[in-house]
Amino acid sequence: MAPEHRDSGGGHAALTEDYRRREASVTISSEPAGEGETHELMTLNIGPHHPATHGVLRLLTTLEGEIVRDIVPIIGYVHTGIEKTAEDKSYWKVIPVVERMDYLAYYFNAMAFCGAVETLLGIEVPPRAQYLRVIHLELNRIMSHLVWLGTSALDLGAISMFWYCFREREKILDLFEMSSGQRMHTRYIQVGGVFEDIPPGFEEKVRAFCRDMPNRADQYADLLEKNEIVLERLRGTGVVDQETLLGLGVTGPLLRATGHSWDLRKAQPYSSYDHFEFRIPVGTIGDNYDRFRVRHAEFYESVKIIEQALDGLPEGPFITPDRKVALPPRHELATSMEALIHHFKLVTEGFRVPPGECYYPIEGPRGEYGCFVRADGSAKPARVHMRDPSFINLQALRPMVMDNYLADMIATLAMLDPILGGVDR
Repeated sequence: MAPEHRDSGGGHAALTEDYRRREASVTISSEPAGEGETHELMTLNIGPHHPATHGVLRLLTTLEGEIVRDIVPIIGYVHTGIEKTAEDKSYWKVIPVVERMDYLAYYFNAMAFCGAVETLLGIEVPPRAQYLRVIHLELNRIMSHLVWLGTSALDLGAISMFWYCFREREKILDLFEMSSGQRMHTRYIQVGGVFEDIPPGFEEKVRAFCRDMPNRADQYADLLEKNEIVLERLRGTGVVDQETLLGLGVTGPLLRATGHSWDLRKAQPYSSYDHFEFRIPVGTIGDNYDRFRVRHAEFYESVKIIEQALDGLPEGPFITPDRKVALPPRHELATSMEALIHHFKLVTEGFRVPPGECYYPIEGPRGEYGCFVRADGSAKPARVHMRDPSFINLQALRPMVMDNYLADMIATLAMLDPILGGVDR
C-alpha cells in the first residue's frame, strides 16, 4: 500500500506571510536566559547571492551565537511563470518550456508532462521508445547526482571533487548531444515516444561510460569516506525523523535516507521499469551522511539499469505510429503531399486532446516529479501544474537545522540538493 504524501500547493503565500511576520518582530534583542544571564538573538540574511546557496535562495536565519534558532527560506527570486506559459502553447510546444524548471532534470520534467498527455490520449508508447527513455532518464539521474556531489563537496571544502564530478558530467552531456543534438534541454522525449532513434556508435559509448562510472564512484567514496573533516561535517548532523518527512510530503533520497524504501520506479512502475532488476538504497537514521550514501549508491544502481536496457533494447519504432500525434518521417515530406500537409498542421496547430485531467508521477533525482494536466478538448492545455520535489523538500530545511550550528546548516543545505528553478518556476 503506497503511503500518502501531502503536497503544500499554497506554500509560496504561506512562506511569504511567515517571513513578513518574523522580519517585523525579529531583529537583534536580548532575552533573559537564566539568573544573571542573557543571550542575544541576531537575524542574519544568507543570500540571495551567498556562494553557499544552490541557486537564488534567501535564508532569513535567527542565530544565538553560532546556533540556529529559526530559519525561513525566502523564495521567488527566479520565478518564470512556466506553468502559466504552458497554457498558451500547443501540447508539443510545452515540452521545451517545462524542461527548464529543474534545469538538472530536464528529461524528468519532459517525461512527467508527456506521460500525462499520453494517458489522456490513450497512447501506448512503443517498447523501444520506453527503453530509450529509461536509458536517458538514468543517465540524467547520474548527471544530476554528479552536480550535487561536486557542488556539495565544494561547500564542505573538498574543492578537487568538483572537478572530478564534472569530468564525468561532461561525458554524459556529450552522450545527450550525440542522441539529440543538444547537451542540455534536449527535447528528446516526445508525446508518444522519443525524438529520434539512437545514432550509430551511441550504444558503444554508453557501454564504455557504464564500465567506467562504477570505478569513478569508488574513487569518490575513497576521497570523501577517508576524509575526517567531511565525515565530521556529515555524521549526526541534520537529523530528521521519517514521520516528519512524510508529513511534509518529502520523497526521494531524503526520505530513503531515513530507512523508507519508497521509490516510484518500484512502487508504481512506468516506462518498463518493472523489466529491470535494481535495488533501492536506504539509510538508517536520516542524517547528512545517510543522504550522501544513498545518492552515492544510486550511481551503481542507475548503471545497472542502463546496461540492462541496452542488453534488452527491443527492435521496432521509436515513436507511436499514430499520425494524429507524431510527425511523419522526414523522408516522406519530399514525396507525399499528405505527409507534408499533416506535418504542417501538427507544427502550426498541434493535436487536440480529449477533455479530462491526469496526474502522472515519476521518480526523479530529488524525489517525486509529477505533472497535472487538464485538457478541455483544444490543442492547448487548460492547466499545467508540476509537483517539483525541490519545493517540497525545502520545507524540511527548518526541522533539519533547528538548534544546530550554522556551519552544519550549510552542509545540510548542500545535502538537501534544492534546485531553485524548480522551486520558483
